[in-house]
Amino acid sequence: MRRLLVGSGAAVFAVLLIGALLEPLPGGIDLRIAVASHMAASGVEHPVTAVLLNFRGYDTLLEIAVLLLAVIVILAGGLDPAVDRPRAANPILQSLARLATPPMIVVAVYLLWAGAFRPGGAFQAGAVLAAAAVLLHLTGLLPSWQRPALSLRWGMTAGFLIFLAVATGLLAQGALLRYPPAQAGLLILLVEAGLTVSLGLILAGLFLFLSRDPGDEE
Repeated sequence: MRRLLVGSGAAVFAVLLIGALLEPLPGGIDLRIAVASHMAASGVEHPVTAVLLNFRGYDTLLEIAVLLLAVIVILAGGLDPAVDRPRAANPILQSLARLATPPMIVVAVYLLWAGAFRPGGAFQAGAVLAAAAVLLHLTGLLPSWQRPALSLRWGMTAGFLIFLAVATGLLAQGALLRYPPAQAGLLILLVEAGLTVSLGLILAGLFLFLSRDPGDEE
């Protein structure tokens, strides 16, 4: 029954998505002037970050919800607890993975910090963290994830919950995610820090929850 409900929901979503794609697109709108004129109130210095986390923050909130939903669908489908097998250890690859992982974490932190004034941000930082986890898994240093512990569940949902809490708290301003100019930078940094951790775990989970060795199908 659970798989039937998930499959039915996916089919309905696919039909709605196809319908949206078939609708004619409106003429292009150049928003660069409008964004530039409001940059002082955005709390950041980069226009992409200003749009994603401030002017159109609700779009980003829904994107996080979609990624989180994808993980929930995977877990709802059920995971075979016997699919994970120890990978053959390659000392050279494992040593390289151990050396590469700390710089990848540093790069992720830098991308999070740099997102306020240049290309970067939570999505890029989370992707680098997820890549580090996948690298450790492929070299046999990190097992695949079978059942998410409570701490892992909180980690994957923390970013969305922080984002949602900030959005709810700002409803008193009269609009969704309308940051007060004086606190905009701090609130965006709080949201992006939470999203970096959650996105890293979600993207890694999309790989590690389904990871199988070639012989697992035998």
